[in-house]
Amino acid sequence: MNDSRSNHKKIIKRKPRWGRISLLALLILLFGGGIFFYNVYNNVATAVNKMNKPLLRDVSAKRTSKVNFNNLDPISILLLGDDHRADEPGGNTDTMLVITINPKNKTTKLLSIPRDTRTKLIDNKDPSKNQVNKINASYEYGGPEMCIDTVENFLNIPIDYYVNVNFQGFKDIIDAVGGIDVNNKYAFELDGVTLKTGPQHLNGLQALEYARMRHQDPRGDFGRQERQREVISKIIDKGKSMSTLVNYNKILKALANNITTNLTLDDMINIASSYKPAAKKIDTMQIQGQGATIHNTWYLLVDNQERQTLSDEIRASLNLAPSPVTKFYKGTGTRNSFSTTKMTVSELHEQ
Repeated sequence: MNDSRSNHKKIIKRKPRWGRISLLALLILLFGGGIFFYNVYNNVATAVNKMNKPLLRDVSAKRTSKVNFNNLDPISILLLGDDHRADEPGGNTDTMLVITINPKNKTTKLLSIPRDTRTKLIDNKDPSKNQVNKINASYEYGGPEMCIDTVENFLNIPIDYYVNVNFQGFKDIIDAVGGIDVNNKYAFELDGVTLKTGPQHLNGLQALEYARMRHQDPRGDFGRQERQREVISKIIDKGKSMSTLVNYNKILKALANNITTNLTLDDMINIASSYKPAAKKIDTMQIQGQGATIHNTWYLLVDNQERQTLSDEIRASLNLAPSPVTKFYKGTGTRNSFSTTKMTVSELHEQ
């Protein structure tokens, strides 16, 4: 992060390039191009059952009732990407993406939350874990449950479903689809993998290091996140190809070993069959904030008004009325005017 810190002392405008990445695309990878036939139904069901990890709650506290697919209720999904290695304890998320799908309005909205965003981490089942930290630390302290609680509190929105993808498992998924093609901008060496610049075909291990490299990218972590999104896009593109169907068992195994979600097979079928029109219009949302070093740690500070603006837009896409976000800071910074002097550490800890 040090190599890119100087680039973020001014207002940061993130424009995530997740336009082609949604749960619908993930479903295409699972079921697209003929995989979902009766003769492979049991294999698909087995894989999805292995991925399924229900939440302790059944309905978000920020909803009055559970979403109803038959009524085409809008839904929200938190996509988490973690870079946890089997030989390392704990681990944070590298990617947090809020997806809202409104089938009646035929719109999908995507909001990428920067990993260094400073906020209050929330654990509804164990409030003793609540603390002020980077938002991605919520994964290490409480897994997907705490990530969901934290994002709900940060934006004052309900999260209905989550999908957790292990980046370490990408190598298995990429090998299963026959590798991916990229145009590498920066030559680098990482963990024994050396990649030159220019167009090239990557196997799973190479693609994993391509997605993980940070220090040799002038944009640091922001460049890494962009490459991670690119890798996911490439996987989805390969998954839609008929040529990958001959390896569907290998693909299902890789997905089952590296993805967890509270979505059931019935949920996925309902979304794929009834919510597909929403993919025709995909809008990306931007988070504005300012970088600041607090107690020798770099954070992205997002003011109250910015969070309220984002909350209002997301809630509207879910057919929910506007509702005030919890105030983290006493300052009155606006969307286009931001001052760290208005948002002190003590003020944040007071919330």
